[in-house]
Amino acid sequence: MGVGVSVSNYIAECEKILTAAGLKTHLHAYGTNIEGEWDEVMNAIKVCHEKVHADGAPRITTTIKLGTRIDKEQSMQDKVESVRRKL
Repeated sequence: MGVGVSVSNYIAECEKILTAAGLKTHLHAYGTNIEGEWDEVMNAIKVCHEKVHADGAPRITTTIKLGTRIDKEQSMQDKVESVRRKL
């Protein structure tokens, strides 16, 4: 917020941070899905905030939707494929 209409440069910087952290991501039109261990994901989000502030954004709003599962292993891709098989 407070940096104009386009935020794609900031998003690109965060994508670099997430990739460097070894996290799987899926960038889409209204956000980024991130897959990884809890502490690694949260730390990477923190680093993203620090970088975006350092790059001049005085205010950041991040909306996080979390999902955990303990009954089986399931990746982002597994979830998408499950829906596609039903189409």
